[in-house]
Amino acid sequence: MRAHALLVALASCILCSARVAAQQAGSDAHVATWLEANGSSLEELYRYLHQNPELSFREVKTAARMAKELRAVGIEVTERVGGNGVVGVLRCGDGPVVLLRADMDALPVAEETGLPYASKIRAESADGRAIGVMHACGHDVHMSCLVGVARYLAANKDAYNGTIVFMLQPAEERSGGMDRMLADGLLTRFPRPKHAIALHTAADLPIGKVGLRAGPAMANVDSCDITLYGKAGHGASPHMTIDPIVQAAKLVLDLQTIVSREINPVDACVITVGSIHGGQKHNIISSSCHLQLTIRSYTDEVRNKMLAAIRRKAKAAAASVGAKEPKVEFSESTPALENDKALTEAVRTGIAKVLGSKNVVEIMPAMVAEDFGRLRAENVPLCMFRLGTVAPDRLKKMQDADELAVLHSGKYYPDYQPAIRIGVRALLGAMRGAAAR
Repeated sequence: MRAHALLVALASCILCSARVAAQQAGSDAHVATWLEANGSSLEELYRYLHQNPELSFREVKTAARMAKELRAVGIEVTERVGGNGVVGVLRCGDGPVVLLRADMDALPVAEETGLPYASKIRAESADGRAIGVMHACGHDVHMSCLVGVARYLAANKDAYNGTIVFMLQPAEERSGGMDRMLADGLLTRFPRPKHAIALHTAADLPIGKVGLRAGPAMANVDSCDITLYGKAGHGASPHMTIDPIVQAAKLVLDLQTIVSREINPVDACVITVGSIHGGQKHNIISSSCHLQLTIRSYTDEVRNKMLAAIRRKAKAAAASVGAKEPKVEFSESTPALENDKALTEAVRTGIAKVLGSKNVVEIMPAMVAEDFGRLRAENVPLCMFRLGTVAPDRLKKMQDADELAVLHSGKYYPDYQPAIRIGVRALLGAMRGAAAR
């Protein structure tokens, strides 16, 4: 009888220990301890990614490295989804499916940070120019955080009850990667997510802070190419020509009246002429002039009105000088990113439990684009939050000097060691918050 009682007591003790271990797995203290032991390898991964950036649609080596990282911890991996996309699936129980996304592409920006691990990669642009390449938008941080979450959950499956789909997306900067992955079965070939979560680096938030907002967070974005036609001739005889550069000058000013005089002032929107090219010599009036625009808004109604007005203004500029009708082409359309309200509140609660409520701040919507928002059109609730990446003292010095290094700048760099560790903790907290709603 005594032996039997001892066996019962021992079994009870073992079960109790297992329950305690399961409760500890996934707690922020447990994650922090794990990061202390494993964080240096994530930082090494970050430096590799930062020093080996690849442009949109060219992320071959980056995709191979991401697939290798996920396979190394036993995650089911599928490569070449929609081109260079990588999808990993980790099953940790019968709970909800969550999709975690990180983007892989870099920008045609030459690095100016002077850091010992700075990118020295050069590439050829579409028009044959040699250009610098850099992770100036923090996608190297995004990937490192996602790999951190994957490694942690693969080693601690009791930390989450459900299935995680790890999505490594190409060509976010060109707004084509998400479309291609969706077309290649992202939501049909793999477990369909109940919700999707992503983080994005912030250059204006200090380390330790996370920015969130429910509803519209990023803008509709369209690119526009306008070619104005003229009649070439000598600059000394303009009366015998039709000058496309004069047309362009008139059009640049007329385009600004769309925002200031045709759109309701309470509806935020932007039309920027970012590039204008015409002519080859001082005394020659050219036969054409090419303009490149970016158009940004938050609602489909405003977007459609702006696109129609741009066509009208371009035609009017040509008609006013008797020129041939211009060519107006729209491309790289990206829908507004709108964070699901219920999911965002759940994510806010989950991250606040990790970082403290005072470190989860409300942010304003931005006119930048993010094709993560395409999942909303597929009826997948989504939430993207902003991760502070700059040490508080360094951020204050830059702000005081009015020299903030913004995203897409060759001078931007994150303080990656603490940023990645907080990013991993925040993503895990966001997952737990979302799963509890």
